[in-house]
Amino acid sequence: MRTVVVGTGPTGLFTAIALARRGRAVTVVDRDPGPPPSGPDTFWQRKGVMQFHHAHTFRSQVVEALRAELPDVLDDLVTAGATIATTAENRPVALLCRRTTFERVLWNRAAAQQGVTLLCGHVDGIEHDRGRAVGVMVDRGPLRAGLLIDASGRSSRFTDGIRPPAEGGDCGAVYVTRQYRLLDRADAGPMNSPIGLSLGLSGYWAIAFLHDNGVFSITFTHAGTDKRLRLLRRDEVFDDAVRAIPLLGEWIDSSRAQPISRALPGGRLYNTYRGQLDGAGRPVLPGLISVGDAVCTTTPLAGRGVTLALMQARELVRILDLHDRDITTATIQFDRWSLRHVRPWFDDHRYTDTDRMRRWSGGDIDVRRWLPSDLIVAATQADPQLKDLVDPYTTMDGLPSSLAPAQARAREIYAAGWRPPVPDGPTREELSSVLSRTPAAA
Repeated sequence: MRTVVVGTGPTGLFTAIALARRGRAVTVVDRDPGPPPSGPDTFWQRKGVMQFHHAHTFRSQVVEALRAELPDVLDDLVTAGATIATTAENRPVALLCRRTTFERVLWNRAAAQQGVTLLCGHVDGIEHDRGRAVGVMVDRGPLRAGLLIDASGRSSRFTDGIRPPAEGGDCGAVYVTRQYRLLDRADAGPMNSPIGLSLGLSGYWAIAFLHDNGVFSITFTHAGTDKRLRLLRRDEVFDDAVRAIPLLGEWIDSSRAQPISRALPGGRLYNTYRGQLDGAGRPVLPGLISVGDAVCTTTPLAGRGVTLALMQARELVRILDLHDRDITTATIQFDRWSLRHVRPWFDDHRYTDTDRMRRWSGGDIDVRRWLPSDLIVAATQADPQLKDLVDPYTTMDGLPSSLAPAQARAREIYAAGWRPPVPDGPTREELSSVLSRTPAAA
């Protein structure tokens, strides 16, 4: 039975390789022809993937999924320059890697994998037979399949009108990223986490992310309401903004690093969730299973996107092992698993991001309401005893509901007047004013 996977992102390629290693014949379809052959630093433009050159957090669950299913891919990534950041107990925290490097390594391994065929083409729609998906139309020609896996992401349209509409929407935040390369790979700037430097300033975030081969990126994220911050799209203005924040400015000192990309804007950051069963609890289209961002997208504000996607892919492969010929049962079980293990992260993001946008626009913490997750995490700075309750959430070993026991104590802390300390640097209003006056903004 041939399996067709639509989408050559991390979810699609991970799923395809894992299934092929179980003896399935897998064809993966995507309109992108794959990485350019000329080298790892050659610019690769992925059509329809706005965030491709932006920073990504590959959490410990990504490392664990690769170790369990594709250990050779993890080895290839390390050979390609990625680093596995670990705790003092040697537990993986994150894979420090650009998404371009991650996908290039995964794509090359898929291209060499027996049982996987990579097909460049545009999927026009789904082929039906007696109420079941039996393949797809690729560039107006049929491609038959016993199982169709939709790993095409949130914005794909080929399942429109078949699956239920997505819940959620645009959270309102926008961001701008620029990449740099360290002159000495061991000489990173100041850090406050294994992935780099995260600074929650007044009205915005500024973060330095470590990647592979001495590359790092700096990202500004804000509510998008101040049009003056659009100036961050200009390279020189972006660097001026970085230098206005003392700890961050150390990262791009000319004696330490050089820019290797333009300032890359990103917007329309979505939290969405889309199930695949009808009102009676049956698959909307037997033979079709959606996975990854096609099920759930979360904004990059907490860096969980690829992690949630590979958690889904790993579980889907496990379920297909158990129900190899009963795709309907596999679909139902996977949808139920996603409701238990993925949907809570969507709900958490939607609530937390909405409140964060309110606070970034000048609102104060409202202790009369259920505190969003980011504030409970921040409260550990005032009461370190909360850390044991909060850690499972921050590592994604526990669901967002694991924070509930910390809710009351966190409210007490904020009701008493405590607020998270703000690092040295301009407020959003001050940053806007400074950037408007820089020569580069003229």
